[in-house]
Amino acid sequence: MDLKMIGFDAPLFSALQHMLDAAAADDSDKSVSAPTRTYVRDAKAMAATPADVMEYPNSYAFVIDMPGLKSGDIKVQVEDDNVLVISGERRRQEEEKEGAAKYVRMERRVGKFMRKFVLPENANTDKISAVCQDGVLTVTVEKLPPPEPKKPKTIEVKIA
Repeated sequence: MDLKMIGFDAPLFSALQHMLDAAAADDSDKSVSAPTRTYVRDAKAMAATPADVMEYPNSYAFVIDMPGLKSGDIKVQVEDDNVLVISGERRRQEEEKEGAAKYVRMERRVGKFMRKFVLPENANTDKISAVCQDGVLTVTVEKLPPPEPKKPKTIEVKIA
């Protein structure tokens, strides 16, 4: 509400109007800058998934421990042409038999996991392979061949 429109254009009311506008702007900024639930969930999933990244002469290798997971539980994707995303979900085995054992302690991590890696410019996203062996996932990204050096262009000088 603008106090000047009602006939209050004294400096005191102008200062009050300015303070009210600033408070309203602060309230709207808090709601915009608060992290979303999706962001928090993804951040936790990424923090709980350690990885090793190695560079070879012709490729990059991303190595992540995935004990007890099947290939159907792991998803490897490329987003935005240069972001490698490794994600999936580890589930607890459900036993619904009468008289089945109950957990006394549960320490193994279950739930979603995810890691994102920004690939370098020389990564060939068309040649990516993923192999999960003995609980270790290895994603290999081939490198593009180095660009050929440009030859200098010779321009003929004409006499006019």
